[in-house]
Amino acid sequence: MPELSSVDRNANPPRVDFPRQYNAAYDLIGRNLKAGRAHKIAFIDDAGSYTYGELAKRVRRFANAITNLGVQPEQRVLLCMVDTIDWPVAFLGCILAGVVPVAVNTLLTTDDYEYMLRDSRSRTLLVSDVLWPKLEPLMGKMPALQHVIVSGQMVGTSQVQRLGFSTLLASASEQFTPAETSPDEACFWLYSSGSTGAPKGTVHVHSSLINTAELFAGPVLGLREDDLVFSAAKLFFAYGLGNGLTFPMAVGATALLMAERSIPDAVFKRLRDQQPTIFYGVPTLFASLLASPALPARGELRMRLCTSAGEALPADIGKRWTEHFGVEILDGIGSTEMLHVFLSNRAGRVRYGTTGLPIPGYDLRVVNEHGDPVSVGEVGELQIRGATAAMAYWNNREKSRDTFQGPWTRSGDKYSVDADGYYTYAGRSDDMLKVGGIYVSPIEVESALITHPAVLEAAVIGRADDAQLVKPQAFVVLNSGFLATDALASELQQHVKSKLAPYKYPRWIEFINELPKTATGKIQRFRLRARSAGAQ
Repeated sequence: MPELSSVDRNANPPRVDFPRQYNAAYDLIGRNLKAGRAHKIAFIDDAGSYTYGELAKRVRRFANAITNLGVQPEQRVLLCMVDTIDWPVAFLGCILAGVVPVAVNTLLTTDDYEYMLRDSRSRTLLVSDVLWPKLEPLMGKMPALQHVIVSGQMVGTSQVQRLGFSTLLASASEQFTPAETSPDEACFWLYSSGSTGAPKGTVHVHSSLINTAELFAGPVLGLREDDLVFSAAKLFFAYGLGNGLTFPMAVGATALLMAERSIPDAVFKRLRDQQPTIFYGVPTLFASLLASPALPARGELRMRLCTSAGEALPADIGKRWTEHFGVEILDGIGSTEMLHVFLSNRAGRVRYGTTGLPIPGYDLRVVNEHGDPVSVGEVGELQIRGATAAMAYWNNREKSRDTFQGPWTRSGDKYSVDADGYYTYAGRSDDMLKVGGIYVSPIEVESALITHPAVLEAAVIGRADDAQLVKPQAFVVLNSGFLATDALASELQQHVKSKLAPYKYPRWIEFINELPKTATGKIQRFRLRARSAGAQ
């Protein structure tokens, strides 16, 4: 039977030691049973609560069920499910059996799912009932797909043979011997969010889950057994997977799951009713929450800490959140490729407008186009070295070689570092603008725009003028009560000029109802560039 990992917390950074035979699911479950937490609540979803002991039984039952269907170790299973107790049961049950779960975004199209099923060659599909209508048209087209398991009700009258998740659990044994996996073998996949185009299957190993918890959740967040955590970022997202599953299970805390989309009313309902102590959000959501008429009063919630990732958190949003609630937002950056946050602000040392300091255990460098380190304050590409880097992109050798360069992972993000060691985001490598021969950060212009009371959100791209010189173009979502007029556009341009060097102001402003984003809140600037090109 696989052994548990062990941690030397006196080392700096904490060092995780893995036996040769190691299974991530067995570790996350076994450490809680060993610590006597069988009767402690592990997860709360919309239907009820579940102890660590109940979770262990469900996970073992699912591992038996998937094995009984003939799914073999190392084969892939596509997991397209909303956040209920069935998600961690399926994810951990697959891993316990040595099967590789491929967790995917629940807000995609049928075409997207067809691409992922074909690309991963998944043998089994795990799907929530509410998502089945998007997957049903693909049945019969996927030669590798052998089984469909539905979480929830058997909706529709499909002729496709479907198995019920709860029925499979009920008929399976609670006894299961974990697969003999190793720390360095493929454990699960996450598809990249597609902020720069087609998603890529990112392959992670067994050791990476607990490493993220020991390097970030403990030392930076100070996560405790008595915490109740709530992540608006869903479990299929690398950020949400750590927030809502790995981190709480690593310390024996309780996680609150929400199946519906993370809109302000739904989020505030959980914050009020359940009173979580740690709340994980994304910049877009924090902006929407602050703009909501349902905004709770100071002292009404129990939060002691908030975190943000996915996009850079504008300083204005962070400051307003702290002023209103008296709680800091620790803005950080992680990636699908590195699995979770490797650079973050710290409690009591937050500098809004920056992404903070490197997480101990990760080495960071900012380099120019020649690979040489840049000077203090100079913008370059951020690269990361750490134990949680993915193995590779599936079926994408060229991209793998470009991103994973020896021990270093290219982030594709532009950063500068100040004299105090704080990192400031300057945009994606392919988003940086060169105006009049000088680099302009889209994030800097966006941050200036949202300080105007009329602006809810903004995104900036480059657009060529009549002379084919690139200038900034802004897409703006207005707060309620403001009208999109030429006069307001001119006012916003002057507002940016008053805060930044004049050459940085957006030459064009287009008002839109919403920005195109991935489900994890990242702005899809490539869609805005296509929209801009089509309008010219």
